[in-house]
Amino acid sequence: MSELPGFTHLLATVARLRAPDGCPWDRKQTMASMAPHLVEEAFEAADALRREDLPASREELGDVLVNVAMISQIASEADHFQADEVARAAADKLVRRHPHVFGDRRAESAEIAYRNWEREKQKEKAARGEDQSALSGVPSALPALLRAFRIGQKAAKAGFDWPDRDGPRAKLDEELGELDEAVATGDEARIAEELGDVLFSVCNLARHLGVNPEVALTDTSNRFQRRFARVEREFDFDLGDRTLDQLEAAWQRAKDGEA
Repeated sequence: MSELPGFTHLLATVARLRAPDGCPWDRKQTMASMAPHLVEEAFEAADALRREDLPASREELGDVLVNVAMISQIASEADHFQADEVARAAADKLVRRHPHVFGDRRAESAEIAYRNWEREKQKEKAARGEDQSALSGVPSALPALLRAFRIGQKAAKAGFDWPDRDGPRAKLDEELGELDEAVATGDEARIAEELGDVLFSVCNLARHLGVNPEVALTDTSNRFQRRFARVEREFDFDLGDRTLDQLEAAWQRAKDGEA
């Protein structure tokens, strides 16, 4: 086992993998080719953290670090930036965006701290001549449901929101009505647009209910998968000739079995 500090050891290991006599797979990677792996590992880490599985969390967070180290190494080889620059820039950003900790500003609540963060972020964008929209920081690469949720959050923080849950609940009914009208026309493009509006409205309602829709849908998908597997096992994995009543009864037994 190396005596080097953990992150230093990781960087050295990645550099060895990228060496001329290193791993062929690692050597052929680019910054762009590593991007999907980084996203995948981040989601696996988030899943482990949400399940409060500490051994898995440590492992998956390590995999995230591996991807960060690999991308930084590739960038370093092209003289773009190095891992130390990535870490230092991140630390400097934390200092700038926490004036209530590292400066003379005060924050008596999490909400005020968040506003401080956003205020400093907007200053940085203005100084760089970047888009200062409250929504510009929401990554387009996020899963659509999570992105819609984050967009709603950002818009609300900017003051664009309903005062309570009744607003988004009524909006959902309105959008469902428009979806029904679109379905009646048979216009596929309009149906897709109205269905998107329904899903966006669901995300806004979830936000007002204090529920992350990405997490809620993941939990529901997991429950469906478990119950469906029970139904499959009951019929020896042959559902083709079963009636709807038989399948519904088996589904109910699977559901009751989880109670």
